[in-house]
Amino acid sequence: MTDSSLAFVFPGQGSQRTGMLKDAHARFACVRDTFQQASDALGYDLWALVSGDDQEALNLTETTQPVLLTSSVALWRAWQSVGGAAPAMMAGHSLGEFSALTCAGSFAFEDAVRLVRLRGEAMQNAVPVGEGAMAAVLGVEDADIERVCAEVTAAGSGIVEAVNYNAPGQVVIAGERAALDSAVAALKEAGARRVVPLPVSAPFHTTLMTPAGDRLRDALAELPLQPPAIPVVHNVNAETASDPALIRTLLVKQISSPVRWTDCVRAMAAAGVERVAECGPGKVLGGLNRRIDRALESWYLEAPADLCALHAALAA
Repeated sequence: MTDSSLAFVFPGQGSQRTGMLKDAHARFACVRDTFQQASDALGYDLWALVSGDDQEALNLTETTQPVLLTSSVALWRAWQSVGGAAPAMMAGHSLGEFSALTCAGSFAFEDAVRLVRLRGEAMQNAVPVGEGAMAAVLGVEDADIERVCAEVTAAGSGIVEAVNYNAPGQVVIAGERAALDSAVAALKEAGARRVVPLPVSAPFHTTLMTPAGDRLRDALAELPLQPPAIPVVHNVNAETASDPALIRTLLVKQISSPVRWTDCVRAMAAAGVERVAECGPGKVLGGLNRRIDRALESWYLEAPADLCALHAALAA
């Protein structure tokens, strides 16, 4: 059964933390099985990493990406195991787009886990550690951020670009460190309420990631990819796609293009979505979604009680 008012969204990097999914892992055999399946595909114990206390190891990009995808798929399977309704649409933030496509049946799970590990490695290796940076800018209009980034880049101090349109008044910029520092200074002068450096080691979603896109293109060409059984809204253009060739193109383009999350959420709302369930650890996307459209109900599926609560609400 599909609920036309429901969408599922899947988080990207930044939502990972040690100890996450502890209760779901204890409650649902399908969650335990999913982590074991991922561990077998990767060749190391993924759950030991999640349930340990080494946050630094969990934050390594090539580790974070398969951990988050596995967590999201595990919770999706838990939702299915309790008879949860299928959502009308799905979307994911950056890495979360791969989780969405996996849950929608486009990728085989083991293929997706190995693919996002490669994606993480490729993104990390595209720019040497320490040479790139990212920062969230609060309280400045999108057009002003784009103008400042263009001016700084044109001045020759390096590349800096707007990369995550997370919510009205919250845009992430990224690029080469010197250029980003110049843009931050200019945006503070332009009235930014706050600029928050992000704890990442590469300038994700900038044109500097193009070499990572080349590696991803080669990997995707080797993998079977099916049309999604549930429409997935893509980060690059806030539109759905069913043609596997187009999906491959969009996933490659995504790695060096802005994440247009505000547009993705608005597209789902325009299609009739009223409830948005965050299928993964944390509540990052729910917070953004409320800023984008306050009429949307936000639900979270990390804990067993959360799954039960949403199931009951949809059945009422």
